[in-house]
Amino acid sequence: MGPAPGSLAGWLRGKPSVRLSYMRLEATNGTPYVERRDEAYWVEGTRVSLDSVVYAFWNGQTPESIAQSFPTLMLEQVYGAIAFYLAHRDEIDRYLAGRRSNFEAARENSRKEDPAFYAKLAAAKRPS
Repeated sequence: MGPAPGSLAGWLRGKPSVRLSYMRLEATNGTPYVERRDEAYWVEGTRVSLDSVVYAFWNGQTPESIAQSFPTLMLEQVYGAIAFYLAHRDEIDRYLAGRRSNFEAARENSRKEDPAFYAKLAAAKRPS
């Protein structure tokens, strides 16, 4: 039994071989899929973060569904980003954990700096 239709393995079958270069996944035609800029990972040449693609992948979205969610991405770019993540899983998981930690710290600091605002926000969320 071969790879499932629509799977990364199925998509890669018959495609040009893939090679890894420093922090980029490139097809043999030299097309990069992921780049590191501004201390973050991005789908090459776009404003779509690798984080967004990986979280969608973790939530069980198919590459086709992810591509529909980000109209600026071609399906090939989504598969390339997922392949990059899978090839660098430990590193990207550490990066994402660090980003989550930084977000939580920033949120906590915001709550400490303006507790009145957050009290009003909590009151507005309560049912009447």
